[in-house]
Amino acid sequence: MSKNKKDIKEEQQDQPVKDQIEDVIDEAIDEVENDENGKDNEEEAPELTEEEKLKEDLQKEKDKFLRLFAEFENYKRRTSKERLELFKTANQEVMTAMLPVLDDFDRALNELRKSGDENLVHGVELIHNKFKETLTSKGLEPMNVEEGDAFDSEIHEAITQIPAPKDKLKGKIVDVVERGYKLGERIIRFPKVVTGK
Repeated sequence: MSKNKKDIKEEQQDQPVKDQIEDVIDEAIDEVENDENGKDNEEEAPELTEEEKLKEDLQKEKDKFLRLFAEFENYKRRTSKERLELFKTANQEVMTAMLPVLDDFDRALNELRKSGDENLVHGVELIHNKFKETLTSKGLEPMNVEEGDAFDSEIHEAITQIPAPKDKLKGKIVDVVERGYKLGERIIRFPKVVTGK
């Protein structure tokens, strides 16, 4: 049923502009589809057999499965990496919290050695060694920095600079104020040093 132009104009006057535009677009789409359907019927490709359709469907499902499998493998890899990072950082926080206690033990031992009470020194040394061994078993390693070592701003933290007591200590480490520590390969506390100028 095609409408004549007079009927269309009367309907358009009653409709808002937006509706008129939509109607014109819909009619144009219908005309194009009708033209294509006519061509499709003339130039129709041979239909796939049932077996070919099943093979095509199977291939699509295999592709879906492989993509899903790859996504799952990536997810597993990512979550295991995140879990390892979480364990490392949790361990790092505990180790960082224990370092001041370890420093206090070192200072206490130095003071006890000055007192001369060997039994007291021996008892505190046993506790100190056990504490250090426990931290070492969890991956904590002290950084060995000594007087005369070359200063490296990447791994040392200079807190002050003093005139070098000897010429050979110019630009080198004169004293270690606070020991540095590593957890695995990561430095969790940089050694605080005094350098000579």
